[in-house]
Amino acid sequence: MPQREQGAVSVIIPARNEEINIERVVRSIVAQRHVREIIVADDESTDRTGEILAGLRDEIPLLRTIRIDALPEGWTGKSHAAAAGAETAAGEWLLFTDADTEHLPGSLEAMLERATAENAGLLSLSPGQQTLAWWEKSIIPFVFVRLAHLFPFEEVSDPASPRAAANGQYLLIRRSVYNSIGGHRAVRGEILDDVELARHVKAAGERTIFLPGARWVRTRMYSTFRAMWQGWSKNLYLLYGRKLWPMFKALAGSLVLDVLLPLGFLVLGILMVAGRGSSAMFIAAVLCFAGAALRQWNYRRSLARLGFDGSLGTYAVMGAGLFVLLLLNSAWAYSVAGGVRWKGRRYQMRG
Repeated sequence: MPQREQGAVSVIIPARNEEINIERVVRSIVAQRHVREIIVADDESTDRTGEILAGLRDEIPLLRTIRIDALPEGWTGKSHAAAAGAETAAGEWLLFTDADTEHLPGSLEAMLERATAENAGLLSLSPGQQTLAWWEKSIIPFVFVRLAHLFPFEEVSDPASPRAAANGQYLLIRRSVYNSIGGHRAVRGEILDDVELARHVKAAGERTIFLPGARWVRTRMYSTFRAMWQGWSKNLYLLYGRKLWPMFKALAGSLVLDVLLPLGFLVLGILMVAGRGSSAMFIAAVLCFAGAALRQWNYRRSLARLGFDGSLGTYAVMGAGLFVLLLLNSAWAYSVAGGVRWKGRRYQMRG
């Protein structure tokens, strides 16, 4: 193990059945400067997560594990695991990160310097998203572009704006600030614990920084379509604040601008090639093409800003269709079905 400076950051990783990911995230963190300790809260894992961690502890002195064997009533699993890790942490800063993340060289040092220089209480990154399957290429970029419009980085980072957000995949917070807002106990029943933590931090008058983070950390959120469906069904309705008007605008915009415009151009083009067109149809086809092209250009610009390959813009129509279905399913799950299932647990919406 290379010699390191005494660190200032306690890294806390909630982990539930993460045998595929856990070694990669631990190794990517131990390579960072300023890490004082790595605490993995093993949340009732039934796979090889605990076994892998036991092997890593012999090699990595900074690594500690906490075994969680029960979930108290009123808590979500991730918040409880994060809180358990924070209780034993000794660092001046706490970095909460997901087990499926990979931290790129120098990332923690850069983020710690940024947070310290700007006297921030909380700094959060929206990681780069790895997309392998067609459904990942379709929906993951589309959702993150929508979220970037819903929670603009500049606005979230503006102390004068009440808008608050964070991404729990990378959430760096001063220990003093974390304690002053009540930590994860203050958001123990919230499914969007990261967003709620950010709201508490901002309401306390502390500086919040929210950044696109593809340069510093990356993740593959879901390895199966089923997990993706459950994950976004769990989050989307809540991200839109459980409000019908923002949801309606998102649904209508995606259907009209991202689905109907390109499909309209395709249908009209086929009719015209078949000799069944008219001047009015030609004008309509031109308008559909112009609208779809402008939408595609804006989408690719947004993708690039978030660190996605611009070629993923070709999946926009499928992404929009999946987004509409997911948002409707998320609203149905909370307002009609009574809740969602995630990682073997059932959660109901609070309030």
